[in-house]
Amino acid sequence: MTAFPSDIDISRAASKLPIAEVAARLDIPDEALVPYGRDKAKVERAFLDGLSGRPDGKLILVTAINPTPAGEGKTTTTVGLGDGLNAIGRRAAICLREPSLGPCFGQKGGAAGGGRAQVVPMEDINLHFTGDFHAITSAHNLLAAMVDNHIHWGNALGLDPRRVVWRRVVDMNDRALRDIVVSLGGPSNGMPRETGFDITVASEVMAIVCLASDIADLEARLGRIVVGYRQDRSAVTAADLKATGAMAALLRDAMLPNLVQTLENNPAFVHGGPFANIAHGCNSVVATKAALKLADYVVTEAGFGADLGAEKFFDIKCRMAGLRPDATVIVATVRALKMNGGVARSALASENVEALRKGAANLGRHIENVRGFGVPVIVAINHFATDTAAELDALKAYVARMGVEAVVCRHWAEGSSGILELAQKVAALADGGTADFAPIYADDLSLIGKVETVVRRIYRGKAVTAEPQVMKELERFEAAGFGHLPVCLAKTPYSFSTDPALIGAPEGHIVHIRDVRLSAGAGFVVVICGDILTMPGLPRTPAAEHISLGLDGLIEGLS
Repeated sequence: MTAFPSDIDISRAASKLPIAEVAARLDIPDEALVPYGRDKAKVERAFLDGLSGRPDGKLILVTAINPTPAGEGKTTTTVGLGDGLNAIGRRAAICLREPSLGPCFGQKGGAAGGGRAQVVPMEDINLHFTGDFHAITSAHNLLAAMVDNHIHWGNALGLDPRRVVWRRVVDMNDRALRDIVVSLGGPSNGMPRETGFDITVASEVMAIVCLASDIADLEARLGRIVVGYRQDRSAVTAADLKATGAMAALLRDAMLPNLVQTLENNPAFVHGGPFANIAHGCNSVVATKAALKLADYVVTEAGFGADLGAEKFFDIKCRMAGLRPDATVIVATVRALKMNGGVARSALASENVEALRKGAANLGRHIENVRGFGVPVIVAINHFATDTAAELDALKAYVARMGVEAVVCRHWAEGSSGILELAQKVAALADGGTADFAPIYADDLSLIGKVETVVRRIYRGKAVTAEPQVMKELERFEAAGFGHLPVCLAKTPYSFSTDPALIGAPEGHIVHIRDVRLSAGAGFVVVICGDILTMPGLPRTPAAEHISLGLDGLIEGLS
């Protein structure tokens, strides 16, 4: 049997169109493009501003079961569905996040899809792309530099060095930077204090770029960033430091959505990249809203499983941007569900219907949760060659008992021709007008009440516990006028609980809050649960060991 080519080989062999021809499929004129080579472009702000009077297309969210080492294929299915909708004659656009260098060089790999369902150029998208992450990193660290500089030159704002909360960021997994001391070496280097680094995709600046509606909103949000507190606990902001203008200048181009294409030359906006386990995990509002004005159907994804990405898409992004999703696709694989049913990774190729039925409870929980937001659901079974007819039939039957349909999809191997049935049914679901979307908690609920609602309704936990200092911080946030904000729970993506080993559909567990952070500019409160880290580390054998640059200038080893 001939081996299936690698993702990077498929990407490299793609017959790409000039980006202007891809843009023309959405009626974007040449003069509205800022080209980055022949196959990538940003879309000009003036053109985007002119779209406001157009009607919106249908918004389709692709989410998934909790991730496992067996693989689920959420981004691959998002790309495949976009191609499938175009193949059946629907005008569709795709909205994805930009990949982070941390997973690319760590363990997870890139985020451009896979097999015959990819966005290209894969190497560029997975690495530096159009420089958005570098701009976000620079803007974030400029503010950090201005904080320490202000303290050094007399601290006119009275910022308490012990209460500086603005950390630095870098787009790399680097555990050595989690906790550091800065300004060592004497008075000329500033005042020593403890701080640390987060990964860029956890930056509040990343969240702001992804949630801001335009430049004016960007500047306003940047100005509201709280960098620290005075001794009386009053906040010091980026606006107080007069950092907003320079930060916005660095982010000028990063605010413009990036346009690329799929292997089948369909348009895809790849813009923004917040992680869903530690941030809100969604493509930018600017890109999504532009796509909705330009296409009849917009297929977007939210990171990790539906307990993280979909919940934050609904409760944070849709709430803030006024979006109303029309349908949700939940991606599952037979392999991953068998793993949730207790099968070891080494035994996944063997048929095990009993384990599949047991593990399907994970999928069932996600179906119930998404329905709780008032959005209709369909399940995409991302097909693997080892799936058996008995397993597929059992999975379809399980889903049918919940009143939902499941469709087997072969887009990874076959491209759009392998996902036509799902495309037809998703279009019908979105056109059906049955969505009655609403977030699961109200703005005026207390912050801890919002956390408890997510834990109870989405994670199925029985209680929330927190350190006394955490509860005091939440009370201070509310007293300062931030109680109306949504909450962004940071936790492991591998379980409904905070224990990554607790797979399947656990319930009755305790969710412990370790820390809380106010993201006043982004407009939410980050709630850090369990052992989740905002700066990941590299695995024992990082993917970086297998990535190389050939003498021909081609990059090898990316996945």
